[in-house]
Amino acid sequence: MKPTLTAKLLQTLAPWHNAPAWHIAFSGGLDSTVLLHLLATQAKTDKLPPLSAIHVHHGLQAAADAWPAHCQALCDALGVPLQVIRVQVPPGASPERAAREARYQAFTRLIGAGELLLTGQHRDDQAETMLFRLLRGAGVRGLASMPKQRPLGDGCLLRPLLDISRAELETYAREQQLVWIEDPSNADSRFSRNYLRHHVLPLLTDRWPQAVSSLARSAEHLSEAQGLLDELAQMDLQAASQSSAFPWLPLPSLSLAALCALSEARQRNALRHWLAPLTRLPDSDHWVGWNTLRDAKSDAQPLWCLADGQLHRCGGYIWWLPASWSEFFDAPLSWPQPENPLQLPGNGHLHFSGNPPVGLLSVRYRQGGEIMEVPGRGRRDLKRLLNESGLPGFVRGRLPLLYQGQQLLAVPNLPGLAADARGDWQLHWMPPTCDQGLS
Repeated sequence: MKPTLTAKLLQTLAPWHNAPAWHIAFSGGLDSTVLLHLLATQAKTDKLPPLSAIHVHHGLQAAADAWPAHCQALCDALGVPLQVIRVQVPPGASPERAAREARYQAFTRLIGAGELLLTGQHRDDQAETMLFRLLRGAGVRGLASMPKQRPLGDGCLLRPLLDISRAELETYAREQQLVWIEDPSNADSRFSRNYLRHHVLPLLTDRWPQAVSSLARSAEHLSEAQGLLDELAQMDLQAASQSSAFPWLPLPSLSLAALCALSEARQRNALRHWLAPLTRLPDSDHWVGWNTLRDAKSDAQPLWCLADGQLHRCGGYIWWLPASWSEFFDAPLSWPQPENPLQLPGNGHLHFSGNPPVGLLSVRYRQGGEIMEVPGRGRRDLKRLLNESGLPGFVRGRLPLLYQGQQLLAVPNLPGLAADARGDWQLHWMPPTCDQGLS
């Protein structure tokens, strides 16, 4: 016997029955209306987590002003609380993408720890997504299309209707005499997805009746393949995640030698996985920047500019620098109470271990030409000392220097430069982490 729509839905949702709450992304359209009605009806007989609905009003078209009232009326009839969230969609080349980003930012703010956001995308949506991305030249991750579940803020997003066709949803809606919103923009074939939906997919299904199911099934296969690529990337990144000579430097880094031991395809796979939470990834044409960085001469200090930062190569490692790395306050600071840590605006803090030096202290940043008295070595040029230490060049502009009057006393964290000759004290610098605003 063929399982009912309700049975399919409850089977998909079974692992989340102990979630603190289920929130339904409720646009008022067919898909979310059926999802809301199914769950609200089932909640009358089964013990489900608390249900609520969220309607995001984008304000992009006049017709949308009436939708919150429609959604409120249906939620009231079903006994489901509704939140209406109004968002500002910034202007840009793709209003669809901007609206989607604004919508999911709102969802992320509202979903609590362990809670579930349920959205109404179905199998036809999945087929359209795959075809759309195929025509844009997407790779395996893109062609895997919409995942059935993914993290969202402190909770999780789940698409429980992804294995169900639009025709099944329409049948249920008509049987239950549901009324839903028809977004006028969905008929506008100037939008690529609408063109595929109204002009391309009907031709495909006329020739191949199972085209939608086949496309959705291919997306599942590619999702599985992407999972295997992710596992391989984690293995390769574990081998490349070796401690550098500067463990106090809170920047993501990888061993270049470990990456170069991999094939080029595995290098790109590992780097995609590593860079994904840090920056928007480059397209195929811009991966040549990685080859240039990797193959530069050993004494070079190449960099690869990406959308949200830079990848540097130094000392046998590649380092990720977020775009905000150079944003800090580099004016001189006095340190009247060296027994207490000194906060460096935008640059972490300094502190002493041992007994701090007596006298008026200040902190400055490099200007060039600094000279330092090194125990047992006499006066030395700071630039040469930093070269000897192997400190990456991109750190040197942020490096706080300790002065007493006009004398350069110490350079934090670097062996032989961070302490006094008698060993009474040592200077430590704690740079800001990415969580404190470097990314």
